[in-house]
Amino acid sequence: MLTKQFRRLCQPRKGLAITSMGYANAEACIIGIVAALSAVLLKQGSGWLGTWRVHSTHFLPAWLTLPLIGMSFGFLAGWLVQRLAPEAAGSGIPQVKASLANIPIKLSWRVAGIKLLSTIISLGSGITLGRQGPTVQIGASLAAGMSRTFPTSPEHRRQMIAAGAGAGLSAAFNAPIAGVLFIIEELLQDVSGLTLGTAIIACFIGGVISRLLGGGSLQLNLQSMEYLSSFSLQEIPIFFLLGILAGLLGAIFNRGLIFSVKTYRRLHISLPLRVALAGLICGLIISALPEYYRDNTGLREYMIASEPNPSFAAITFIAQFILTLIAFGSGSPGGLFAPSLILGSCLGHLVGVCEFQIWGLGSPTTYALAGMGGFFSAVSKVPITAIVIVFEMTTDFNLVLPLMIVSVTSYLVADQVVPGSLYDKLLLLNGIKIEKDATREGVLTQLTAQDVMQERVETLETQMSVEEVIQAFSRSHHRGFPVVEECKLVGIVTQSDLQKIPVSRDTVLKEIMTPQPVTVTPKQTLSNVLYLLDRYQISRLPVVERQKLVGIITRADIIRAEADHLNCENGVSGPQPEPSYVVYQTRSPSIGRGRLLVTVANPDTAETLLQMAATIARDRHYELECLQIILVSRHSSPSETQVSTTKSRRLLRQAEALAKKWHIPIHTQIRVAHDVAQAILETINERHIDLIFMGWKGNTSTPGRIFGTVVDTIIRQAVCDVVLVKFGNISDPNHFNRWLVPMAGGPNARMAIKLLPALVTLGNDAQIRLTQIFKPSELKPDMTVLEESTRQLMRHRNLQSTVIAAPVQANSVCEGVINLVQTEGYDVVVLGASREGLLQQAIQGNIPETIASGVESTVILVRGEIHS
Repeated sequence: MLTKQFRRLCQPRKGLAITSMGYANAEACIIGIVAALSAVLLKQGSGWLGTWRVHSTHFLPAWLTLPLIGMSFGFLAGWLVQRLAPEAAGSGIPQVKASLANIPIKLSWRVAGIKLLSTIISLGSGITLGRQGPTVQIGASLAAGMSRTFPTSPEHRRQMIAAGAGAGLSAAFNAPIAGVLFIIEELLQDVSGLTLGTAIIACFIGGVISRLLGGGSLQLNLQSMEYLSSFSLQEIPIFFLLGILAGLLGAIFNRGLIFSVKTYRRLHISLPLRVALAGLICGLIISALPEYYRDNTGLREYMIASEPNPSFAAITFIAQFILTLIAFGSGSPGGLFAPSLILGSCLGHLVGVCEFQIWGLGSPTTYALAGMGGFFSAVSKVPITAIVIVFEMTTDFNLVLPLMIVSVTSYLVADQVVPGSLYDKLLLLNGIKIEKDATREGVLTQLTAQDVMQERVETLETQMSVEEVIQAFSRSHHRGFPVVEECKLVGIVTQSDLQKIPVSRDTVLKEIMTPQPVTVTPKQTLSNVLYLLDRYQISRLPVVERQKLVGIITRADIIRAEADHLNCENGVSGPQPEPSYVVYQTRSPSIGRGRLLVTVANPDTAETLLQMAATIARDRHYELECLQIILVSRHSSPSETQVSTTKSRRLLRQAEALAKKWHIPIHTQIRVAHDVAQAILETINERHIDLIFMGWKGNTSTPGRIFGTVVDTIIRQAVCDVVLVKFGNISDPNHFNRWLVPMAGGPNARMAIKLLPALVTLGNDAQIRLTQIFKPSELKPDMTVLEESTRQLMRHRNLQSTVIAAPVQANSVCEGVINLVQTEGYDVVVLGASREGLLQQAIQGNIPETIASGVESTVILVRGEIHS
């Protein structure tokens, strides 16, 4: 009921004064509440686990307990992140920043939950990181999940994610103003009314609720600490000096963080092992330090309120510096805000003590607080946020000027030594670059026609008769076709051309087509394509390279690319995949007319898949290329990762034995890769593959995918012919006896017919039925396609099977095929879809998946043309 009411709130209705701003404010309130609750849960959970860890050292030796807890809890935290939400690694702020820049990094309920749980475990293990950075990602992920539950525009979603991030920071520090400024200064860099309004509401609610639930009052200061800050004119040069030191050391700290990340990646170990290693090292170091260092959460407050103690401050600074570098580089869930504040307070304490002993001015407390802001500003490059965070934590107006001096100076120095944002550098390590001056039309200027065009285009020949042209239009949903002559584009024909010009049966297409059509090159940007579409009021443009037609691009293609860009669905999150690496291969003499690639992955179906591929290879005199792919983490390089090839070689030996038996040349290879589809495409290009034969589940649970992540990519990008096989009951000895082939005309139907003579040899006394589905509204079906296909089959010299051609009346292709299989018991269904007919319907309604799910038989889907 509440969901319906909330959805109704976002619907504009007459007479109701609820605008989009009102809806945004209501959503910001909810985001502030859930962000605060998660921040409190994170604080209480990590605090309880940390207390248990410290108490355990009272019963067992610290040198044993702390490393063991650090290693085991670190491994658990890393395992949760790697298996359930890889986006939850690290501090989380780079991921939020990338998502707000329309980079496809996922933020969702799952990411929020895993980030919360893994951070509690990670911080409880003793790893010296903070909880404030993760709280920012948790708040942003909760807001992203809510935006998907109650979908609105992409721009509104970005505003809500930013509000969630600000609310998380506000709840973590009890600093609402700092949360708003962090959004403006670092994340969105936007001061529009919607940004400010929603950010202020979310941050205010997050800060207040977090403070109240944490057992405090609305007086946001450090009441539990008694300190005295002071400031005089003579101290200004010392504060400038503190700012310079904070800037230099902050720049070194940032360089160290990047170096640490790179060092861990050179180890080529998984995330759980990296975090476990960091936990082990941190535990060993902390066990060797005085007992007070085991409570990392109290160090900052102690440095602010303690008596002058330079040796303690120096040891704390060095230890915290090293431990943070060790912990952060591993990818452990945890942030840099708390370590930066501890390091800044230690640095400020040292400077304050020295200044007091030399000149007798000021207090170490003032310098410690100013140092917190300065080091925070140098590391995060957000001077205004740094000033406001410390001020909101203390509400001490005496600190305002020292904070401004130190924070601005440290920021300027650090940016001169190490220019740019730390978060941008961390994203760049993963292959993600955020363009500072990117505009809303960035996708239109960055993508080219080649990036989004449809490469497989149905064309017509110039000498086709009018009747053939009319039949082509009737079989397709297209309103126009490119016209080619000797593979070169010479014109275009539309439905309006057929209507405007009187024609006779003797008229050929060349006489009625529009010659010299408007075209674009593959390198032209989408903005240029869109301009031409609008200028000439057309819906599609041929893509031509040196007069050769290489694709076609429509308005729908551009809209889809823009939508994918806005919804962060136009790429892959995390580290970008490297090229696959061949770790094992065998070669035979290259004596075939072509090459057939078969990918083997499932041992249960590998033998049958290889037999089917071998029948085609033998019939076509092709060489057989057998491929096995071993996946590794994107954090590891395929060329440097050690893998075991024992199981893979066992499957390849089956292929070699079969090829030897049938006298087929066979090549085998094992590739280590980040992505299966990419490895297959690389093999196709390197080995000049003519046809690929691969298994298919028959369905997919991946949102936005038609056949599945890998198969979708192969169908769209593979330059060779493709055959997909979903296996039925392969244990039945008569599994390949009865074949059903629905026909719809077109090149893929012809390909299916050419495959059948080889495939049916797998059965005993095979029977083939060609059928065409026609609707009840059609009085008489067109038998042309069935008759031509039957003649083509019968002409094959090696075909020993019975061929039957009969149409079937049904409301849909799926219904007709499924009923035939169930009533007459066909073993195999071959979907020889036309390029723009059945296959296009498959993309819109996923006919192959419906058929594959509705029957227990083997289903084969073909795409492309076979070049004999």
